[in-house]
Amino acid sequence: MQDFVQLWVYLSATPLFGLTATLSVYVLAQLVYQRLEQAPWANPVLWTVLALGGLLLATGTPYPTYFSGAQFIHFLLGPAVVALAWPLWQRRADLRRRAGALLAAALAGGAAAGASAYGIGWALGLPGDVLASLAPKSVTAPVAMGIAAQIGGIPALAAVFAVLTGLVGAISGKYLFDALGVYTPDVRGFALGTASHGIGAARALQVHPDAGAYAALALGLQAVLAALLMPPVFKLF
Repeated sequence: MQDFVQLWVYLSATPLFGLTATLSVYVLAQLVYQRLEQAPWANPVLWTVLALGGLLLATGTPYPTYFSGAQFIHFLLGPAVVALAWPLWQRRADLRRRAGALLAAALAGGAAAGASAYGIGWALGLPGDVLASLAPKSVTAPVAMGIAAQIGGIPALAAVFAVLTGLVGAISGKYLFDALGVYTPDVRGFALGTASHGIGAARALQVHPDAGAYAALALGLQAVLAALLMPPVFKLF
């Protein structure tokens, strides 16, 4: 026990704390996820976030101290997103054939996601800066933060909304698609990537390769379209 306490004291004072804690908790959550046959409610990202948040609160560890180590994992997000291009390359002929329909679906889905979030928030009387932070909720977090900064939102709050949206989509998507009678993997994947960006795409990849490929495409389309269209739309209205 004394050795464990000494190890904890050492790790908590170094960048190794964030890295070790994140990897350890995620591996454990992933094992439980696999044991439960990848049940959506057991999503390892969700339980890792909750466990790490509880750990930081219980130990009084400042977030900058944690992130000084976790930033090494954060850096890998870039290569991970780039790697999603490979399944798209494998399906390039099909994507060219359906390019017009996919672009129209991306525009419609992105508009519906942003407008519905803004409209519901407005109806509930939320402040303007919160509404502007909520609008890009279905865009991957780094892009959502940049968009929020341009349209008068709060970047940190936009990141929170984006992560929550991704988690909700990854957890509820299967049940919603089943209830609607939508079973085609590429349709389910594209819808999940449109609404729930990277976290949804990760879930789609675990379920079916076609679903993962189309979710990755939707993720990229939403990032580009939202970054190009959302700021001028806000300035217009």
